[in-house]
Order: sequence, then C-alpha cells, then structure tokens
Amino acid sequence: MFVTSAVVTAAGDTVSRIGTMFLGLAVFGAVFIGILLLASLFKGRVGEKVQAAAFVGPTIFFIAIALIYPAILTIRRAFYSGKFFDLNFGTPRTRGKFVGFDNFQALWTTPGLPEVFRNTAFWVVLVPFFATGLGLLYAILIDRARGEAAAKALIFLPMAISMVGATLIWKFVYFYNGSPDATQVGLLNAIITKLGMQPIDFIGNPPGNTFALIAIMVWIQAGFAMTVLSAAIKAIPDEIIEAAKLDGVKGLQMFRYVTLPSIRSSVIVVLTTIAIATLKAFDIVQASSGGKFGDSILANEFYNRSFVTQQPGLGAAIAIVIFLLVSPIIVFNVIQLRKDA
Repeated sequence: MFVTSAVVTAAGDTVSRIGTMFLGLAVFGAVFIGILLLASLFKGRVGEKVQAAAFVGPTIFFIAIALIYPAILTIRRAFYSGKFFDLNFGTPRTRGKFVGFDNFQALWTTPGLPEVFRNTAFWVVLVPFFATGLGLLYAILIDRARGEAAAKALIFLPMAISMVGATLIWKFVYFYNGSPDATQVGLLNAIITKLGMQPIDFIGNPPGNTFALIAIMVWIQAGFAMTVLSAAIKAIPDEIIEAAKLDGVKGLQMFRYVTLPSIRSSVIVVLTTIAIATLKAFDIVQASSGGKFGDSILANEFYNRSFVTQQPGLGAAIAIVIFLLVSPIIVFNVIQLRKDA
C-alpha cells in the first residue's frame, strides 16, 4: 500500500513537472509571437527598432537587476563598515558607518592579506603559463597520431569534473598521515616513503601548499587549452606546412616560424581565459583547506571576509580589486581579437 502510494506520488510529481515545462514553453511562445505581432504594426526602420527593443529590452532589464545593481551595492558596501548579519535579533539593524577608503587601506595592513595577494600573483602567473604550455605541447604531440581521439579525451576528462571533485581527488593524492613514522596512504607520500624519503605535508605546509593547489588548477585547465589549440593547429592550411617543409623547415623551426605565428590569436585567448578563471578560483582553496594554512587567494578571501569573519566592507573591497584585475585582461583580449579579425 505504501509502495503504491509512493509510486502514485512520484508519477504525480512527474506529470506536474512536465506540465510546468510545457506551460513555460507556451508562455515563451506567446511572448515571442506577441513581440513579432507588435513589430509587424510598424513598418520600415521603425519596425526594426521596435522589434530590436522588444527582444533586447528584457535582457537589458535582467542584466541591470542581476548584475549592475548588485555591482553598485558592492561598490557602496566597500566604503562602509558593519556586518551582513546581526545575531542579536533584539537590536535594530544598522546600515553601518561610512569609513571612506579604510577598507581599501586594510587590504595592505590586515594580517594575512599581503600573503593572499602574493599567492594570487603566483596563481595568475603560473596557472595560465603551465596550463597553456602543457596543452599546446600535448596538442602538437598527438596531432594526427594514432589514437588521437582517445588521447584527447583522456586529458580533457578533468574538465568534466567539478573543481570541488577534482580537489577531493587530489587531496587523496596529497594526503599526509600526520607523522613521518606513520603509514602513508596518500599516493605521493606513499611513493616518497618507498623511496626512503620523509613524507611531505602538501596541504598544510606553506608556501609549498600554494603550488600544490596550483597543480590542481593546471591539471583541470590543460584539457581546455589542448582542445582549443588542437583545433587551431588543425586549421593551419596544409599548403603553408608543405611550403615550409620544401624550404627545409623542420622540428622546432616549424613550431617557431609556422605553427606558433599561425595560432597566436588562439594562444592569447586561452591564456587570458585561464587567467580570468584563475582570478575567480574559489572552489579549490575552499575545498582543500579553506585558506587556513597560508594558501588563501583573493576569491576565497572575499568569501571568508564577507561571510565568515563578518567584514562585508573588506570583502567588497576585495571584490572590486578582483574586478579591476580582470578588466585589463578582458580589454587586452578584445583588442587582440579585433586585430586578428
């Protein structure tokens, strides 16, 4: 009886979800047809402008509500002190005190934050360089090789794993049993002890733990770099390669004078994309140690300052710094794409 009731309930939920889906599609279709009918009432350029405004208007509205307005609130919050949550529910909520640029000054004077900027610099420099370099090397080595598809799938697999999942995998690789004399079950430490060396606390030993976490990000992003650069290499015209071979160009000279100049725009896109992703990296540090062992970076520190230590003004200042660091990379990327267009 209970089984039958559960089956009926599950079937009812499924029917309800399907009905909701079709209702959503019907509403979308009605809105779409309504926009077309509205645009058909106007002729010529006026009709085109009305149609464009009708389609773009809702998008601009939702971007303003979900992106621009929160950005304005974040900028405002950076100039105020106070907390997000007041645990004393009997006390009226206050807006906080205006402190000017004190939160930005605290970025350089608060203990631990200078190390956060140092760690972030390591991430931004090393992750794009090594991920792009490994992806490019792998793409060249397996280009037109036997089993190319399987080899590409193998290195692309980490991209299909969430950053939290990848971090948990690598935590087992880095695991340190707490004592040099204890049996080490972490993969790397098991190998190290078998070779007669002392085990290493990869996660809890600064500053080496920062580079251990960087390796995880490189492992994930190398697949993305390989995919994009492999496609760019295959797009090089065969005539250029054949002409270079007839001129006696081989090996490294082929890479330096033919391959690399031909895929320059793709390399820039990969470097800048990975750099932006690195500046926003949060999952790896949070899932490994939460930044407790001197390995925190800006994105993780933004979370900690905003919600853990209840310093939303300082967290907002960190968010603005991240935005200011990302913006030049985006501008540079757009400029390069326009040059190559």
